[in-house]
Amino acid sequence: MPGRLKAILLLTWAVLRTAFIRLLGVGRAGIAAFRENYDADRLPPVSEAERAAMSGFGRCIACGVCDRGEAERIARSAGAYRGVMAIVLAGGRSMPDFHAAAKSLGFVPESVIRSKEVDCPADVPILQITRFIREKAAEVGYSVPPPAVSEKRPSDQARLVVDTGPAS
Repeated sequence: MPGRLKAILLLTWAVLRTAFIRLLGVGRAGIAAFRENYDADRLPPVSEAERAAMSGFGRCIACGVCDRGEAERIARSAGAYRGVMAIVLAGGRSMPDFHAAAKSLGFVPESVIRSKEVDCPADVPILQITRFIREKAAEVGYSVPPPAVSEKRPSDQARLVVDTGPAS
């Protein structure tokens, strides 16, 4: 069977099946269906208020102004923190691995984030994005199971802790 014909048949079957299921009211909808599909990926649902707030998250124009003065923190993080702009882009344009993003946020104090927001030429709500990331990280937990205690080296102890509260 030619590929194009097979694709058309599969698409037709999926549309008819979906319409039939919706007409009968069978199957899951809403949050239950979302959780069934995405809990394994650690992708949490968002509330109406979060969804409305997210519409303003994508204003970043990737100018790099928020990364000025971050070289020392980036170097100190040994690759865990790539700068404020990377966090803003991840939080504003996709549903990131919230745990990794929150871990990255642990390297930059909230007072610095506030100052970056003031300097932003696109008026990106950086503080709101970072709080959203921290809340979602707390909701989903680790993206992968943390290593067992015996697998940790003493130098890794501080890097495995995620502080989902405000940075100091």
